[in-house]
Amino acid sequence: MSFLDHLEDLRWHLIRSILAVMVAAILAFIMKSFIFDVILFGPKEPDFITYQYLCSAAKAIGMDESFCFTEIPFQIISRKMSGQFSAHMWTAITAGFIAAFPYILYEMWRFISPALQAKEKNASKGFIFIASLLFFIGVLFGYYVICPLSINFLGSYFVSSEVSNNIDLASYISLVRAAALSSGIIFELPIIIYILTKLGLVTPEILKQYRKYAFVGVLIISAVITPPDIASQIIVAIPVMILYEVSIKICGYVLRKQRKKELKLKLKEDKE
Repeated sequence: MSFLDHLEDLRWHLIRSILAVMVAAILAFIMKSFIFDVILFGPKEPDFITYQYLCSAAKAIGMDESFCFTEIPFQIISRKMSGQFSAHMWTAITAGFIAAFPYILYEMWRFISPALQAKEKNASKGFIFIASLLFFIGVLFGYYVICPLSINFLGSYFVSSEVSNNIDLASYISLVRAAALSSGIIFELPIIIYILTKLGLVTPEILKQYRKYAFVGVLIISAVITPPDIASQIIVAIPVMILYEVSIKICGYVLRKQRKKELKLKLKEDKE
């Protein structure tokens, strides 16, 4: 295929991906009550499942009831004439992207796969499933861990009793969206390391050498996306560091397979 033919092929893959997102977005738009009342506004309610688990865990280890919440003192308001409709539209598109993520990966795979050899295709069979699974786990982690911690801290923070928290709808949705999507992307770390290893850009030695810097980086990211307390930062940092360690194992596994393959080829050439 010529370069222009490749561009034409890519264009149709992108069009199909966008159509999938739009179909999922239309369904999300129709399910307005469930999307907003149950999902988006769930983390602002004191009886949200995360708060219940945190309260039970705090009591179990003998801590005070600082993780037990009876009220999150803020209201959500809309300050613009088109604020609620705009929030509805963008929330539906975000939900459509999350729901259609496996299909987007599938279209990306269909575009790339013709350039791969048969062995490379076989080695990458589980790519779509694993990448989608990691993304959804990350989104759930952002929604059930980062969102509640951030909403509870920021929504109940006061600089003075003279100031009340009336949170703009767009600001609230932006926090939930950023927490969910950023976590979904972060949880793709093992896939990214796998690809970089296959390209020869990363080795286990490099990852181990920069482990302490990665740990500091994770703590900084945790401090940015969570409330400024040690407990919240640790809760977020632990799974990310586990992913980093898993990525080191994946990197080593990929390199061992490549070396075995190279050794077999060398022995075959020597025999010939």
